[in-house]
This record gives sequence, C-alpha cells and structure tokens, in this order.
Amino acid sequence: MLQRFVRGTNPLVGGAEMQVLVVEDDARIAEALTEALQRFGHEVDWVASGAEALRAVPDAQFVLLDLGLPDLDGQEVCRRVRETSAVPIIAVTARSEELDRILVLQAGADDYMVKPYSMRELMARMEAVSRRTRSSPPPGAGEEEEGCVFGPLTVDLRTRQVALHGQLLRLTRREFDLLAALLTDPGAVRHREDLINEVWDPNWHGSTRTLDVHIGSLRSKLGSRNWVESVRGVGFRLVLPDRP
Repeated sequence: MLQRFVRGTNPLVGGAEMQVLVVEDDARIAEALTEALQRFGHEVDWVASGAEALRAVPDAQFVLLDLGLPDLDGQEVCRRVRETSAVPIIAVTARSEELDRILVLQAGADDYMVKPYSMRELMARMEAVSRRTRSSPPPGAGEEEEGCVFGPLTVDLRTRQVALHGQLLRLTRREFDLLAALLTDPGAVRHREDLINEVWDPNWHGSTRTLDVHIGSLRSKLGSRNWVESVRGVGFRLVLPDRP
C-alpha cells in the first residue's frame, strides 16, 4: 500500500524539492529514510513491493529503490520502469558485490548505494543525478539535425529512437546518451573523462567502472562489441564493424 508523507515546515537545504518514491520493504528503514528526506524538503511516497512501485512511478520525480523486495527483484523493477520512464533511480541496497552493481546499472539505474550509508552522501548523489537530468535538453530542443545515420545504424535525436538494420533497439537513457556522444564524431577517439562529463556529470561521484558497464551493455544491444572500439588508456570510438 502506498503511503504518502508531506514534507515538514522547516526543511534543510539540499537542492530542489522533489516527489521521492521510496521502494523499501523494511518499515524501520523506510520510516527513517522518509523522515530524513522530509527534513531536506522533499515529499515522499513509500511502497513496500515491486508491483506497488510500478504503479506509483508515474507520480514520482525520483526513485530510491531497494533490490531485495518480496515480490519482484529490484533489478526487474528497474528494467520495467525504464521501458516507459526516464525518472532518476538510485538503487539503495545491502548488496555489495560488483556483479549486483553492474546488473542494476545495466537495468537502467543512474547510481548505486550500499547500506549502511550516510544521508549526506545520499543527498549529494541525488542532487548530482537530478542535476544531470535537468541539464539534459528536451528531445529536439536546439538541435539542428533530428537524426544521424551511420552505416546501418540510425539514431533519431528528437524521438530518442535507435534502429539497426531497420529494427528498433531498446536502449536505456544512459546508453542512448552515450551512443549520441560517440556519434558526434564517428571514428574519433572520445576520452573517458569527456564521456563521463558529457553523459554523466563533471562532478560524478561514482566509479569510472560505470562507463565500462554501459559501454558493454551498448555493445551487447548493438549485437557486436566491434561497434565501439576501446583505445587503451584513452577512451572509446564508434566504428563500422566488418561484421555488424
């Protein structure tokens, strides 16, 4: 059951106020997190299952997602959300293995935090993710060209759709932004730092491993790792593979 908590009257500073969806099956953790978010000026909806989360997502401006839910795994929830929404998501979980981080990032999460965590760090990460989302112009805004064609690959910047050999690909928001960044100059090497600054944020708090994870996921969806060539110690470039 969705429970809604209205922000307090004496919020602390911490970025723009948002409607935050907390997806957490542990009531004690959820209540403590809700209270802290209220102090930072946010309004909070709390649900305890994946099914409830999927129903509540359309009203949310930010999602804090636990992975160990009683019905659906948080990774599956994230994957389903990304089919219809670009709402910012931070996975907040007790799982600390690298594989868990990689899988949830591939599912479309914007960031990952392991319990226990400090509220200050969570607020900083939420603000950084929100800033990246706000700084991304709406599709078609200020674009002279609406699409790019690179061999059998077509990228529509206005609708954010990607087709390979005429077949639509389902990319996450980060995967699309990364592909668009590489397409700005096909064949040229894009430095790792430049890609992180452009696709994530100059003040990105996460691991640079995130870039490699998204490159790997993008290669997989393009059907060949040869689409994105690694230049050791420098970065990546988009190339036409001999066998796409």
